[in-house]
Amino acid sequence: MNLYVLPAGPIQTNAYLLLAEERGEAILIDAPGAVWAAVEPILKEHKCRLVELWITHGHWDHMQGGAEVVRASGAKVKAHLADQVMIETPEIMDRFMGEKMNLEAMHVDAWVTQGEIVEALGTTVEVRHVPGHCPGNVLFYFASFGAAFVGDALFKGSVGRTDLPAASFEQLEQAIRGQIYTLPGETVVYPGHGSKTTVAEERANNPYVNG
Repeated sequence: MNLYVLPAGPIQTNAYLLLAEERGEAILIDAPGAVWAAVEPILKEHKCRLVELWITHGHWDHMQGGAEVVRASGAKVKAHLADQVMIETPEIMDRFMGEKMNLEAMHVDAWVTQGEIVEALGTTVEVRHVPGHCPGNVLFYFASFGAAFVGDALFKGSVGRTDLPAASFEQLEQAIRGQIYTLPGETVVYPGHGSKTTVAEERANNPYVNG
């Protein structure tokens, strides 16, 4: 499986493109603004089609380019039901951003749940609910290659903001301990912003939530 890290959008939000060339299929995790311009040539080069778009959470910077991705590729969308309002009526985010964002709604084809096992690219993926930064933040854990895509729950040496509407540090701390730090220590953590880290490194050294 090939992995491409594609920072995009106004605040360089990480999108992750995973390809299984032998299957001719790909999955995109999160869709910051204008990310399709980076995704499309990679798909063409590897002769893959984008089959699904997975949204880690409904904040504007993770779904701003989603409608364009879906129109261009026909990909099916997965997300958590707790973020339905933000994804389907994204204009509500104008209020806490204090400006007109001109976000386009997306249709979600399947709502994922805590503990759900989904099949993708010839492997199984576990969904874990990690709220606190955003009500519907989920991580996607690929045990087969030791990787977890965690949205904005956890960063290298930091955690997601909890000064936003419907956020809670107490909830985030509990979710990190229960859903991320319980993964194998060697698991590579791919966050929504910044560089990758590992579960073991954050358990030992994260100043906000240590093990």
